Amino acid sequence: MTDHAIEGGQVMSKGDVETYQEDGQWKNRPEGNERASSTHDTKSEAAAAGRDTAVERGTEHVIKKQDGTIGEKNTYPRSRDPRDIEG
Repeated sequence: MTDHAIEGGQVMSKGDVETYQEDGQWKNRPEGNERASSTHDTKSEAAAAGRDTAVERGTEHVIKKQDGTIGEKNTYPRSRDPRDIEG
């Protein structure tokens, strides 16, 4: 068993939190779960809740655009981020 999964052509680690739109609502789902853990009316509400969950879990937060492509990725805690970039 691996700790990574392919999601929309992208590799996500087990437990990473995904924010995405489905059926007119913005949702959050930890990778590996089939169902959303929370639903929201706006992307900003969903992103804030997803960020909180990712911070609590110490995982990556993947925020998708309406078309399903990845718009943003944030790693928590920041020291875990493998990319050596500022900001």
